[in-house]
Amino acid sequence: MYDKLIFEQSKKGRIGYSLPHEEGPAYPLPSAFAKEEDLLLPEVSEVDVIRHYTNLSLKNYGVDQGFYPLGSCTMKYNPKINEEIVRNERFLNIHPLQPAATVQGAFEIMQSVSDWLGALTGFAGFTFNGFAGAHGELIGLMIMKQYHLQRKDFKRTKVIVPITAHGTNPASSSLCGFESITVASNEKGLVDIAALKQVLSDEVAGIMLTNPNTLGLFEQDICEISRLVHDCGGLLYYDGANLNALLGLAKPHDMGFDIMHINLHKTFSTPHGGGGPGSGPVGVRKDLLDYLPNPQIHQVNNRFEWVNNPKSIGRISGFYGNFLVVLRAYAYILSLGKENMKDVARLAVLNANYIKESLKEDYKLPIQDICMHEVVFDGLINEKATTLEVAKRLLDYGYHPPTIYFPLLFHQALMIEPTEVESKETLDGFIAVMKQIAKEACDQPELLKTAPHFTPVRRLDEVTAARNPIVKYRDTLHV
Repeated sequence: MYDKLIFEQSKKGRIGYSLPHEEGPAYPLPSAFAKEEDLLLPEVSEVDVIRHYTNLSLKNYGVDQGFYPLGSCTMKYNPKINEEIVRNERFLNIHPLQPAATVQGAFEIMQSVSDWLGALTGFAGFTFNGFAGAHGELIGLMIMKQYHLQRKDFKRTKVIVPITAHGTNPASSSLCGFESITVASNEKGLVDIAALKQVLSDEVAGIMLTNPNTLGLFEQDICEISRLVHDCGGLLYYDGANLNALLGLAKPHDMGFDIMHINLHKTFSTPHGGGGPGSGPVGVRKDLLDYLPNPQIHQVNNRFEWVNNPKSIGRISGFYGNFLVVLRAYAYILSLGKENMKDVARLAVLNANYIKESLKEDYKLPIQDICMHEVVFDGLINEKATTLEVAKRLLDYGYHPPTIYFPLLFHQALMIEPTEVESKETLDGFIAVMKQIAKEACDQPELLKTAPHFTPVRRLDEVTAARNPIVKYRDTLHV
C-alpha cells in the first residue's frame, strides 16, 4: 500500500500535543532572529507520525535483514554486544574537553587498539584522527608529502594510482596537491610491471595500492613493486579497504608498505552507510611516527597525555577522532581473539570463491584465477540482459544488489563480496536466485527490463533524477 507523505496526511488543526497555559515572564525574541512567515509544518496526530516513520523504517534494507553483497564495501553483520558496550553511559558521557586525568581509560582503549592494529599490520603506530577511509587516505598522503618536504625533496609531485585501486584514491591524491598517474593492469588483472617502470621517476612521491585490488585479486608482484618504488625514492601507501581478506594472515608492512589506513567501520565492526559513522585510522612505519596528526597520545610514567609534535602534519580533525567506533573495534578484537582472527579472512575468501565457482556457468568470469574476498563478473554469458537489469530484478527476490559497473575495467561489472559471516545456506539461496535471473533473461526478458515489480518505488528515470533532482517537499495546498 502506498504511504502518503507526512505533509499529505496533514489536517488543519490536528495536533499531537497540548501544552499548559501558564503565566510567566515574557522573553521576546529579538526581531533579527524571528521568522517573518510561519514554518510550513504538517498538522498531524502523534499516532500518525509514529506509524508514518515506522513504516518508512521498514522500507529500508540493512544487513540485519538479509544478505548484503555490496562489493568493495564489506557490509558484514556487526555483533550487537558491541553496540551495547558503546551505549554505556560511562563512554557516552565523555567530553572531549575533559582533563586528560579523567579519561585515562579511554586513552588506554585507544592505545590498545593501536597496538593490536600494529600487530595485525606490522606498523609502528596509528592515529585515529581520520573520520573515514577517504579521510585516512588524505592523512596518509599528507604524511607522504611531509616526508619528502622534510628531506628537501620538493620535486616529488606525482602519485601513482593503478587502475585497480580503490575509487577514492585519485580524488585524495588530487586534494593533497599531487598529480595522479594511472597505471594499467595486465591480462591477469594485476599491476602491469612494465607500465609501472615507465612512469617511475624522481618526481614520484609514492604509489597508492589496494591489495587485494578492486578485482578481488592479490597483487602477486607486490615485493617487486615495493622494490621499484623504493628504489626511485617513493613511498608505498596501502589502502585498507580490502583488509578483511588478509586479516591475521598477512601484514602490509611485510609487503613493503610504509603508510596505510584501515576502515574500522568495514573490517572491525561498526554499522556504516549513509555517510557514517566511520573511522579511518592511519598507521606508519617507525621513522614516520612524528608526522602523525596532532594531538598525539603519549604514555609518560604510566599516564596518557595529549602531545603536540612540532614535526606533525598538524591537526586535521577535532580532538582524537570518532572514539565510539574505536571502542567497537576494541570489543570486536577482544571477542575474536588472536586465535580466531585468521578465520575472518579464510571464511571471506572461501565464501567469495564458492560464489565464483557456482555462478561462472551463467555469468562471465573475465579472470579465472582464485579470488580473495570478492569476485567480479562481467555480465550474463547469454547477454540477454544488462547488469543493471539483473540488479533491479534481484530486488524482487528480496536481495540487496551487488556493486554494478565498478570496477571500470569491465563494461558490465558485477562485484560481489559475501564477507565471512554468511552461511552456506544463505549463499546457496543467493546463488539460486542469480541462476534463476539468468534463466529469466532468456525465457522472460521483459521481467528484467521492467523490474523491480514489488518494491515501494518502481524503476526510476535516473537521468531525469540526476539532472532535475527534487530535494525538498513543497505542499501546494499550504502555499
